[in-house]
Amino acid sequence: MEKKIQMTTPLVEMDGDEMTRILWKMIKDELILPFVDLKAEYYDLGLVHRDETRDQVTIDSAEATKKYGVAVKCATITPNHQRMDEYKLHEMWKSPNGTIRSMLDGTVFRAPIIIDSIKPAVKNWEKPITIARHAYGDVYKSVEIRADEAGVAKLVFDGESGKHEEVVIHNFKGAGVLQGMHNTDKSIRSFAHACFKYAVDTKQDLWFSTKDTISKKYDAQFKIIFHEVFEEYKEQFEKLGLEFFYTLIDDAVARVIRSKGGYIWACKNYDGDVMSDMVSTAFGSLAMMTSVLVSPDGKYEYEAAHGTVTRHYYKYLKGEETSTNPMATIFAWSGALRKRGEMDGLKDLENFGNQLEAACFDTLNEGIVTKDLVALMEGVKPTAVNSLDFIKAIRQRLEKRLA
Repeated sequence: MEKKIQMTTPLVEMDGDEMTRILWKMIKDELILPFVDLKAEYYDLGLVHRDETRDQVTIDSAEATKKYGVAVKCATITPNHQRMDEYKLHEMWKSPNGTIRSMLDGTVFRAPIIIDSIKPAVKNWEKPITIARHAYGDVYKSVEIRADEAGVAKLVFDGESGKHEEVVIHNFKGAGVLQGMHNTDKSIRSFAHACFKYAVDTKQDLWFSTKDTISKKYDAQFKIIFHEVFEEYKEQFEKLGLEFFYTLIDDAVARVIRSKGGYIWACKNYDGDVMSDMVSTAFGSLAMMTSVLVSPDGKYEYEAAHGTVTRHYYKYLKGEETSTNPMATIFAWSGALRKRGEMDGLKDLENFGNQLEAACFDTLNEGIVTKDLVALMEGVKPTAVNSLDFIKAIRQRLEKRLA
């Protein structure tokens, strides 16, 4: 290219860990920097630097995302005891994704990258199904008690006004377990706004499901708030010919399996956790799954849905060749650059995001793939290549498209 594509506003770049950090540099060197005059505010969210800054870098990156509105993030390690010893950490730092989600009050949208030569396990699925997962509360913020004897378990609420409510959960005749979980109207409302905005932004129908027939207060409150919030978007939905559809979670699962896809399925926290793994596996591979964090006020953070590919990183450190699939990470970059272009009115940048994704599809459709996709492809004779050669093959096709 004679002249690089220009940017006016920086995006927030969050570097990560292990094999995905290696791929990150390859992608930037081969697919971004030769074509785009990249303006980015860089934050190193690698575990070593997070430890050095006592995780302040994660907080700073979230604040920057609030400021600039668009971020792209590499996969990161959430440390356990093994990682604490391996990296000699001062503390077992929290998940960066969890911190950023909380600070942005965001909802996670995950969708598969689909190609004709990889058929979904559900034969009638023709279009991607995007899972919108509420990322607060429920079992993930629950408290639990192991009751090792007979007794009475109660749910108690003491309001600031002096209001007192108390209900018996169960009269235990012997040992058992109990769990208390919560959510807030504020968080549910933010979740609803993010879902409706993303549906309008991507021009997709929105499905939402709970079990309000059984959970007549907890799940019912989700349903009530979603219908309240929908009134603010009803006119936009009608103009775009979109549908907001509510049903029970069990009915939703049956409908999803029978459907052709092509919609957003909003789920409570646990449901979304489970269903996103089901959808990604049924469509082929977690390495072909995008993830976008959207805040209620329209801030976006793009990343891959998978982790840091530790096994391949250890091979890489030994000097061994790896064939790690970079597709989801490339799509994080293309999505972020396209969104930056949309927000700033930069058609060239917006087009670049589209052409980068198209070049990825060109490469895959010609049978040039990483090893994980070989057994999944039909109707094409695949040739497995290493990660760098795969990225270089995408670059060749991108250059042709941009010529």
